[in-house]
Amino acid sequence: MSGDRYKITDQNGIHFCTITVVDWIDIFTRMEYRDIIVESLKYCISSKGLELYSWVIMSNHIHLIGSVSPPHKFSNFLRDFKKFTSKEIVKEINRINESRREWLLDRFSFQARKTQRARNYKIWKDSNHCIEIDSSIDIWEKIHYIHENPLRNGLVDEPEDYRYSSARDYINSNGLLDIIVI
Repeated sequence: MSGDRYKITDQNGIHFCTITVVDWIDIFTRMEYRDIIVESLKYCISSKGLELYSWVIMSNHIHLIGSVSPPHKFSNFLRDFKKFTSKEIVKEINRINESRREWLLDRFSFQARKTQRARNYKIWKDSNHCIEIDSSIDIWEKIHYIHENPLRNGLVDEPEDYRYSSARDYINSNGLLDIIVI
C-alpha cells in the first residue's frame, strides 16, 4: 500500500500487523463495530486465504498475526479488508443510535478530504505496521503482546476473558474465529 513505512516483501509470509483507526479514534468501543471486524475476518479466512494465528480488537486499532495462502497476497487482503470494513462501519454508524454520529462522520470525512485517498470517509490510517515474522522475531512474544493488550488497558483481569481476541483459543477454549493455534 502506498505510503507504508513497512513494506510487505513476502506476500505469503507470516506477519505481525497493526491496523490503526485515523486520529486514534475509539470506534471499537461499540460491539456492533467490533462484530463487523470479526465477520470480515471470518470471510477472509473462508474466502481470501487468510490464515490467522492471533488477533485482538482494541478501541482504536487491531493487532493480528497472519498470512495468506497462494495465490492470495497479504497486501491485497489488507487493502480489501480495510476497504470493506470502512464502508460497513460507516453504514453501521448511520444505522444505529450512535451518539457520536455527527462527530465521527465529520472526522472520517475530514480525513478523506485531507488525504484524498478515500471518496467520502476514511476510517483506517494508510500505513499498516506489518513486520514479517522471521527467525529473528519470537512469534510467542508477539502472541503474548497481542493477548495481553486488553489486560494492559484494564479491560479484563485475564487475557482469555476478553471476547474479541484469540487468547481463548490458546487455552483450549473456543474463540470467535477459526485460527491456527501454534
